[in-house]
Amino acid sequence: MRPNLSFAKKADESFFFIVDLHALTTLKDPEALCQAREECVRDYLAVGFDPEKSVIFYQSQVPAHTELMWILSTVTPMGLLERAVSYKEKVEKGIASSVGLFAYPVLMAADILLYGADTVPVGKDQKQHVEIARDIAAKFNNTFGETFVLPEPAIHEDVAVVPGTDGQKMSKSYGNTIPLFGDEKAIKKAIMGIVTDSKGATDPKDPDNCLVFQIHRLLLPDAGAEALAKEYRDGISYGDAKKLFLDSYMDYFSPMRERRASLTDTYVRDVLAAGREKAQQMAEETMERVRPLVGLKR
Repeated sequence: MRPNLSFAKKADESFFFIVDLHALTTLKDPEALCQAREECVRDYLAVGFDPEKSVIFYQSQVPAHTELMWILSTVTPMGLLERAVSYKEKVEKGIASSVGLFAYPVLMAADILLYGADTVPVGKDQKQHVEIARDIAAKFNNTFGETFVLPEPAIHEDVAVVPGTDGQKMSKSYGNTIPLFGDEKAIKKAIMGIVTDSKGATDPKDPDNCLVFQIHRLLLPDAGAEALAKEYRDGISYGDAKKLFLDSYMDYFSPMRERRASLTDTYVRDVLAAGREKAQQMAEETMERVRPLVGLKR
């Protein structure tokens, strides 16, 4: 969210949508999905997104996403999707293989191309998907004429891959996250459960190879991270390191937690309604250009 927020502050207009259609590839509980997508909107607003500049909406409420996905799928080579690393990794980790999971990059391409995005802030694991979106856009342009902007991934190296509590990439799909706005007990449990090695309490520790430090440093300025790294090398115990992290975590997110608690249901609904209207307008302008090109003029 932090890189996205940074881009949003610099851009004249940004689009941030909750990818509830993508979520269907892994989440099969309808009530959980409804709750998760609303919670995600509240999270965005709590961390500082300005709905006057950032258009926030649910992906599923703009039908053009799936319409364009289908059109793009007709020019997407199978081999392009077969090379997608993310699909293979998810299946290896036990996520059920499905057409939706396999075609995930095509829907992501539609998500990007609908709004003429030239820059897409992503983590390193999504870089290939943006590259696939570029390839799909180029294939469409070559087939039907110059239509889509070719997007570029924007990756902040300091958060290119955020490690999870178990050492894998942090992902809700893997159950290794630390809740931003969850119950304090849940946050403490997640932090105290971060995997560490078997070094003794007073043994020097390498901060560059310690999960606790790697996640903790994301909340600190450079000087603070350097001072913390010294404590690791001087032999801080993992228990004390986790307590320091918990304190930093609660301090860092405290203002955001207060802001989130102040959000009313009416305000959230109004933000989503305005976002949907703005997104539909722009998406439809794109589709009005695309449909005639492929022979679907209305």
